[in-house]
Amino acid sequence: MADPVPHAADKLAFLLSLVPWLIDRAEVSVTETAVHFGVPAQQTRDAVLLISVSGIPGETAQYQHGDLFDIAWDRFEDHDEIVLTNLVAIDETPRFSGREAAALIAGLQYLSALPENSDRGAIDSLMAKLARGASKRPSEVAVQESAANSTVATIRSAVAFGVQLEFEYVNAAGERESRLVDPLRIESVDTDWYLRGWCHLREAVRTFRLDRISHIAVTSEPIIHQAGDITLPDELFTGSSADLLVTLDLTPAAAALLGDYLDAGAGALGDDGRHRTTVRVSHFHALKRLVASLPGVVTVVAPPEARRVVAEWAAAGAARYGS
Repeated sequence: MADPVPHAADKLAFLLSLVPWLIDRAEVSVTETAVHFGVPAQQTRDAVLLISVSGIPGETAQYQHGDLFDIAWDRFEDHDEIVLTNLVAIDETPRFSGREAAALIAGLQYLSALPENSDRGAIDSLMAKLARGASKRPSEVAVQESAANSTVATIRSAVAFGVQLEFEYVNAAGERESRLVDPLRIESVDTDWYLRGWCHLREAVRTFRLDRISHIAVTSEPIIHQAGDITLPDELFTGSSADLLVTLDLTPAAAALLGDYLDAGAGALGDDGRHRTTVRVSHFHALKRLVASLPGVVTVVAPPEARRVVAEWAAAGAARYGS
């Protein structure tokens, strides 16, 4: 039975796909090409012949040497192999620089490490295309999988099977506790990952930073509290009666950076141009990370215990530089 005659649209689609495919492979046989595109071998040969007389006219509006695609004719005629020896126009398309391609590849490597991106083959293929299509060879990069990634995978597994998690957690005061949690949601803010779940120790919804979790394990016990039964607020951190109130002076621009720490809006503007406001913390030791992230723009005013904790922590850090 004769091969069906392809439609014009199919021919055009085939030709548009064929050239970049041949460029990617440098040299390939007619048979392999025909099998890849699902077309007869003779149609592949005819397409290669058409490519060899295609190009863009030069400044004289005439087709001169170098204005047309060219192939290694001896290998094509004697061995049925396709090798492009001159490319036209397609080489002039904008390409990523080596550094740009390396940055994109690094980003793809990070995405491939996340549990939700299970199609690693597609990501690997895209990284290979970026490397081949760059104007220069990209630098070799490697993104190491962090401990948080494996913790994320464990939590997602527990959520999928509807079972409880047990782990050790270091709270804001630096105390290590064993927790049994019904996992409800996992989410990220910037580079930090958080688990939101029902804590059986506290008998309430709690938010846990993944970098403070260790020795995490999936249990066989089904969760008691379902995600649909509990309304989780949009904010990661919500106040409770056990929270401690701390008075701060801060620059106007810093108010937006405090986010969920704020208990109330910024107060009146003082003579020094700073606002006075109140924040909620679970423990005074939590102020260390807050103050360290906003150096020079936040001052702890009250209570005295909060000022003492932050001052001792800062003094201990300064003393280490002296030693």
